[in-house]
Amino acid sequence: MHTRYAIVGTGSRAEMFTRALTGPHRDTCALVALADPEPHRLAVHNARLPAPVPTYPATEFRRMLHEEKVDVAIVTTVDRVHDEYIVAALEAGCDVLTEKPMTVDAQRCARILDAVRRTGRRVRVTFNYRYNPFHETFKRLIAEGEIGEVGSVHFEWLLDVRHGADYFRRWHRAKANSGGLLVHKSGHHFDLVNWWLDDDPVSVYAQGRLFFYGSEGTGATAPKERFALGEDPHRDVLYTGTGDGYRRDQDVFAPGITIEDDLAVLVRYARGATMTYHLTAYAPWEGYRVMVNGSKGRLELEVVETDHVAPGATGLIKGDEPGRATLRVHPHWSEPREIPIPYEREGHGGGDARMLADLLGAGPPSGVAAAEAADGARALRIGLAANESIASGLPVRIRHDA
Repeated sequence: MHTRYAIVGTGSRAEMFTRALTGPHRDTCALVALADPEPHRLAVHNARLPAPVPTYPATEFRRMLHEEKVDVAIVTTVDRVHDEYIVAALEAGCDVLTEKPMTVDAQRCARILDAVRRTGRRVRVTFNYRYNPFHETFKRLIAEGEIGEVGSVHFEWLLDVRHGADYFRRWHRAKANSGGLLVHKSGHHFDLVNWWLDDDPVSVYAQGRLFFYGSEGTGATAPKERFALGEDPHRDVLYTGTGDGYRRDQDVFAPGITIEDDLAVLVRYARGATMTYHLTAYAPWEGYRVMVNGSKGRLELEVVETDHVAPGATGLIKGDEPGRATLRVHPHWSEPREIPIPYEREGHGGGDARMLADLLGAGPPSGVAAAEAADGARALRIGLAANESIASGLPVRIRHDA
């Protein structure tokens, strides 16, 4: 018997789910409907399916769930309206898969958690980085006590000037839509650390600013063509010919951007560990470094996804460079050793395919647990507290009872 899925929000991210449901997982899953405010995007997605499915205006989401007998709703809309569809689906008796972040503010988060409690239904958040083999190995080493009790974490994430710029072209550039990068992007990273440490964040202090992009951005001296999105007919057809007036490729140096591109965060956890975190959205190369210090030694992970952006590069396609990852254990009073880990370039280090296999019914890889609503809230609270700290200049305590 097939589990019946419907998707609300048919931008480019929805295609990961339509392909999975009608491809590798078609023997156990059925895509039965699509919903979106824009008829054009519905038509584009439907034309790409092996067989068309019923489509509904987003305003008729509840009717779609009832008429199509939906078991699981997949939410891939603009972040600020996630809660509307999550709560409606839960109240209709459906489970939910939602794109990260789960939502963008504390009130919407509380509304979702209340609906989960009231209905007894399940919300899972698509934190695909949990399923990357690097991160699974990192989790196992910490859990097995390889470096003893964790004292501190340093996490640096670099978005290159090709990928980073994309958050400043799209609807994400308005904090009301996305919560800013500390909610929309860094939520992935905060979830990883929460999961690795198996602990609750309790206080946050942060600083951030719009430094490189925006009307006063220091990057505006570079040639404008270096920040062009480039043509991609498969992607672009979703955003041309629509009636909503949305522009996918906005000027990253125009006025009106309300999110930051350079962010520093300090987090304390309930058992005493601290995390220092930095996100740079205008770096010359893309990747990340994580260092965990413990009572018996240190873990170091470095991942280089692209080592540079060529002057003529446009769009979001990463270059031909193979990428690399290095994981080392540095025990006290002993030589360091490298832990062999495979590098998969596609789909967030192989995380997308592994996540979809878990969420769509094949079961989780060993050592990985899907992120539930409580996990989505725990990651979100760090980003929200960091935003509050940036605005006030003060540290912020995190409440976990809301």
